[in-house]
Amino acid sequence: MPAVTVENPLVLPRVIAEPEAVARPVTKVVPAHHAVEGAGFEVWRPFPGGVDAHVADPFFLLDQLGPVEYAPNEPVGAPWHPHRGFETVTYIVDGVVEHHDSNGGGGIIGEGDTQWMTAGAGILHDEVPTEVFKRNGGRSHGVQLWVNLPARLKFTEPRYQAITSHDLTLLSSADGGALLRLIAGD
Repeated sequence: MPAVTVENPLVLPRVIAEPEAVARPVTKVVPAHHAVEGAGFEVWRPFPGGVDAHVADPFFLLDQLGPVEYAPNEPVGAPWHPHRGFETVTYIVDGVVEHHDSNGGGGIIGEGDTQWMTAGAGILHDEVPTEVFKRNGGRSHGVQLWVNLPARLKFTEPRYQAITSHDLTLLSSADGGALLRLIAGD
């Protein structure tokens, strides 16, 4: 079940293609491989590995986290680890994640929320289940995309930004057939 939805997408503003936009066909379908990360959470990762880095640039990692049904006291996360020179964008479909970082940033993101973490010059952080989620268990599902920063921003000051589901902009495709959740830009 999508975390943020609307009963009738036809009432939403429509995204209309720019006149100069060019439709591009799918050039490759990449199967995701299974990996275990952090303290043991499962991910499905199409790249790196399945796509040439030059084709995917500026994106260099895409993980689907779950979906997993955790029993009580079973949820796991990613304990303290470093990042530098890129951003992570995490969107939570189901469940909840608590983030802490070495700058004092962080917070809790849940269903329909997005977290942007700019590692920039370097940061230590963790992504773990909340105590309540760990105690109770439940469904966990999300996606995380790693975005390479341009050379001029590699040493930018690290920061954390949460975009809650209440702050998302919902849009509809031009034909009204697809619901779009805008998490960056206009």
